[in-house]
Amino acid sequence: MVLERIKAPCDIKKLSQEEIKTLAVEIRRFLIEKISVTGGHLASNLGVVELTIALYLAFDLPRDKVIWDVGHQSYTHKILSGRRELFNELRQYGGLSGFPKRKESPYDSFDTGHSTTSISAALGMAQGRDLLGEDYSVVAVIGDGALTGGMAYEALNNAAHLKRNLIIVLNDNNMSISENVGGMSKYLSSIRSGTGYNELKKQVSFALSSIPVIGDGLVEKISRTKNSIKQLVIPGMLFENMGITYLGPVDGHNVKEMVKIFREARKLNHAVLVHVLTKKGKGYVPAEKNPARFHGVDPFDIKTGKSLKEKVYPSYTDVFSKELCSLAETNPRVVAVTAAMPDGTGLKAFSKRYPERFFDVGIAEQHAVTSAAGMAAAGLKPVVAVYSSFLQRGFDQILHDVCIQNLPVVFALDRAGLVGSDGETHQGIFDLSYLSCIPNMSVLAPKNLWELKKDLEFAIQEYEGPIAIRYPRGEAYRGLKEFDQPIEYGKGELIFQGSEIALLAVGSMVSTAEHVRNKLKAEGFHCTLANGRFIKPMDCELVGMLAQTHKLLVVLEENVIQGGYGLSVKAYVQEHYPQVRVLNVGLPDTYVEHGNVSLLRKSLWIDSDSVIQSMRAFYPPLAESGLKSPDGKADLEVVTITEDSGD
Repeated sequence: MVLERIKAPCDIKKLSQEEIKTLAVEIRRFLIEKISVTGGHLASNLGVVELTIALYLAFDLPRDKVIWDVGHQSYTHKILSGRRELFNELRQYGGLSGFPKRKESPYDSFDTGHSTTSISAALGMAQGRDLLGEDYSVVAVIGDGALTGGMAYEALNNAAHLKRNLIIVLNDNNMSISENVGGMSKYLSSIRSGTGYNELKKQVSFALSSIPVIGDGLVEKISRTKNSIKQLVIPGMLFENMGITYLGPVDGHNVKEMVKIFREARKLNHAVLVHVLTKKGKGYVPAEKNPARFHGVDPFDIKTGKSLKEKVYPSYTDVFSKELCSLAETNPRVVAVTAAMPDGTGLKAFSKRYPERFFDVGIAEQHAVTSAAGMAAAGLKPVVAVYSSFLQRGFDQILHDVCIQNLPVVFALDRAGLVGSDGETHQGIFDLSYLSCIPNMSVLAPKNLWELKKDLEFAIQEYEGPIAIRYPRGEAYRGLKEFDQPIEYGKGELIFQGSEIALLAVGSMVSTAEHVRNKLKAEGFHCTLANGRFIKPMDCELVGMLAQTHKLLVVLEENVIQGGYGLSVKAYVQEHYPQVRVLNVGLPDTYVEHGNVSLLRKSLWIDSDSVIQSMRAFYPPLAESGLKSPDGKADLEVVTITEDSGD
């Protein structure tokens, strides 16, 4: 096998053209085999095999720097940079990351995970190169879907002033995760389909080369100084008018052509954009036919393309989707907004039932938030469905455009808490902190699927201000169904009355607290269990009642402790009931890497057994009791959160 001969990046430069073609086939086969077992990003990686090979042939890595936008298309890059043998542990706890990581390899120039960042990072790196008097190429690889994000245009505008080389590779596959939307998508489509420029270029080149003696030299000179007679008809005028030289489009599955154009691009002393056309999912028929479904996949059967993981139903996303459609049926003011994630956030069903009330703004979370604010100001009831970690990108817009005006925008935060295999950039563990600090913002976290329905109904039908509902990825918790007190603004819920120790939990941690209570009950400790429900405003009456009647208050949240719910509770208790001890259970002040959610919870000490161990260390009356199962091993709860793939 040719692939087995690739031990280091320099090895690829020893291959013949035929061996290069064989290598591309083998890499695709390798990716399909490995991802079918581990899960991961498949379609995007299959689409950039030849593009990655061409980059390795045209540039000298790691001296030259390649920055992958998002990074979920970096698997071939990882293979060629010597990490092929690590793919059995791809996205597994302690294993190979699914995204570029500088600490993982010197060939990873910049950590990525969110879209539209690569041009900015590459520009900054190029400016650093120039100021330090160094000499190497900087390449940003960005997808056409990422060009729906405003940050990319900010960087393009700035890059036009650069006086030395910067190469932007536009990987155009007409997809982000879902089908691209907006004016840029239409513009690139016109370039893809337009044959006039390329045909004219060929005809003029042929005519000039036919001139005796001087013809070939004339073509070469024009090609070098005017980029292949592009002054006649230029398809990439948008970029040219910004001051960035446009080259292309070029076939993204033709290694020889890409290497040629990359080598031309690196000769220019300014910013240049190379437009590369690729096919997402190339080489695997199921992924070619349905690239959106194969963007992020669980383990699957290679022959059929069907997932080997049993469908979780209902997930919190499913519950949200169904309830939102139901509420929209009777309330014509309800509209839904997504940032290129209609499938992942559950808005696909809404888009089909109410297409005129559905708005996909592309990968542009800032715009999504402010446009929703405009809709609310116009009298609509917008629901912005977004992953928790992606909403971070719209923080200023939430604060400035929504909350200052106290506009009734509903934020549905999917993937809140630990999300698993996508790692640091995708863990939704900061939202309680960054939302709670904003005046006028209210924050809810449902304990189970029925409470999510009620929370959404309350936010849409009853509340007239900014409000966020955060819920985890995966299977919706079905326990505690009988505890269904009506949603009352700023009020929590007492579930079980006990003594001495009170467990106060929010969101997904209510089920963990239930496990803790049941295990301690077996030892003779009858703990109180309360559902905080509202993170902001905090139910001070409930907290006060618990503090008055208990010696230990344990607050549980799947969010970083810093700035979270627990610190608010602790501050209140210390001020009004200083004799009561408060133990905060949450996530540490760090970034959480990739891995199975159950393993992450255990390693971070937020699973039920770890919580009990922390309680024993913190509260002496618990120190002498033991928590053992009949076989002498610690009991493990069944965590209701299950993993699926996606951004």
